[in-house]
Amino acid sequence: MEKISILIADDHEIIHNGIVDILKSLESLVILGHAYNGKEAHELAMTLQPDVIFMDIAMPELNGIEATKLIREENSHSKIIALTQYEENEYVVQFLNAGGNGYMLKNSKKEEFISAIDTVLHNQRFLSYELSNNLLNSVISSDSRTDNQKKVHLTRREIEIIKKIAEEKNNQEIANELNISLRTVETHRRNIMQKLEAKSVISLLKYASQQKLIDL
Repeated sequence: MEKISILIADDHEIIHNGIVDILKSLESLVILGHAYNGKEAHELAMTLQPDVIFMDIAMPELNGIEATKLIREENSHSKIIALTQYEENEYVVQFLNAGGNGYMLKNSKKEEFISAIDTVLHNQRFLSYELSNNLLNSVISSDSRTDNQKKVHLTRREIEIIKKIAEEKNNQEIANELNISLRTVETHRRNIMQKLEAKSVISLLKYASQQKLIDL
C-alpha cells in the first residue's frame, strides 16, 4: 500500500513534535519534511510534492494564507489543511478562498487528524467539528438580519486592537499590552484592514467611530 506523504509547516518546534506524536502510530503515513516559515513551506511543497500539508496561518516570511495561495497557483496536487489557533470565521473563509482544503484547530484530537486527511484526499473540504458549529451558527445569525442591517463583523480581539490603534499605540506596544505576539498583532491588523477595505489608518478609525467602537 502506497503511503500518504505529509509536510508540516509551523514556526514552532513543539507543534511539529506534537503532530508527529499524533500521526506516528499510523503506518499509512510518512512525514516528508518540516517548514518553519511560509516561504520555506512554499519551496518544500514544490520540491517534495506531499499529499497533505498541515499549514499554520501565523508564520514569518509568508503567512499560511499567502503560502497556500502560491502553492495553489503553481498547480500543486497537495491538499492543504490549516492547523492554527485562529477560530474566527474570517480566517476560515480567507484560507479556503486561497485554495485550502481543510481547517483545523491546534487542540484537535487524533481522530480529527485522521478524518481530515481522509476527507481532503477524497476531494472534499474538511472543517473541525467545533468550527463547523461556529460557522453554521454564524450563517443562521447572518440570514436572520435584513441586508441594510448587515455590517462587517469584527472579533473581540480585533476591536481591542482598533482601540489601541486609536490610542496611537504601535504594533509592539499593542502586543505588550494585550500579552500576545507581535506577529499575531500584525496578522489581526492586516485582516482588519482587509475586512473593512480600509486603505489607511484614517479610514479604519473613521469606520470605528461611525460604529461607535471608539470616540474620536
